[in-house]
Amino acid sequence: MKSIITMMVIFLTMATSAIAQELYVNTEPASNMPANSLGIRLTNKFFNMQHSGDNGMRFEPEIMWGVNKRLMLHLTGYASDMMQPSVRAEGGSVYAKYRFLSLDQQHAHFRMAAYVKGSVIDNPYYPVMPEGAPVKRPYNNKELDLEGVTSGVNGGIVATQLLHKLALSATLGYIRYMNNVSNNIPDDFSRNAVNYSLSAGYLLLPVKYRSFQQTNLNLYVELLGKTNTDAIGKGTYLDIAPAVQLIFNSTTRLDLSYRTQLTGDMDRNTFNTFIIRVEHNIFNIKKR
Repeated sequence: MKSIITMMVIFLTMATSAIAQELYVNTEPASNMPANSLGIRLTNKFFNMQHSGDNGMRFEPEIMWGVNKRLMLHLTGYASDMMQPSVRAEGGSVYAKYRFLSLDQQHAHFRMAAYVKGSVIDNPYYPVMPEGAPVKRPYNNKELDLEGVTSGVNGGIVATQLLHKLALSATLGYIRYMNNVSNNIPDDFSRNAVNYSLSAGYLLLPVKYRSFQQTNLNLYVELLGKTNTDAIGKGTYLDIAPAVQLIFNSTTRLDLSYRTQLTGDMDRNTFNTFIIRVEHNIFNIKKR
């Protein structure tokens, strides 16, 4: 009986760790979190704001739910000091991903999923500066996003290929920006955009699995791009985001990532972002 239990533990650990290198920091893979599981995620983003030269931060608490093996949901809140002198709540978003294709092989698999995201944000489109504060440069930002900046919807396709310890993933999506709760999009901002990404993750440690208590070390590099498609507010950029990730006891992860622009002609308020994230997962929540 002890041997059987040991074998089951090792099998479950390997099954969980087999997709460890797909837990990207800046994008979502086509694979889902386990069914009947709950995840709690706290993300801090730190950046330099071009309009004032000051450093800012955005805090993103998030709850994730593995509804079943094909469907998962995310509920995220946003708070930052990007558009106002102090940190305040900005709004929230709902994200759903449905995995519709799974091709499994030994030490390899291929997944495809469709996703949709909707955000409702209450933020001005131009920063509220404290009286008498110096302005480093005119506010010519043409980059909008659904992570605290503007309301809207985003939908697309994700494809992920696992090859033993290496995982590759690509995303292609369409974004429609909408008016915020109390502010309308300025006329010179694009309301439509295309987003795309290419991500790679490599499982560096452990070399061999012996128990679920072993710490995982994953290395990532992601290319993240966006193109505004309207005649007004046109622009494009491509960022690179290397990351390091630690997973403890197969349930808790720590992410560190730095994102910076490689190339582009889009006016942006932030070109560099440092991410710190802590996440904890609870499995088999129905049985609890």
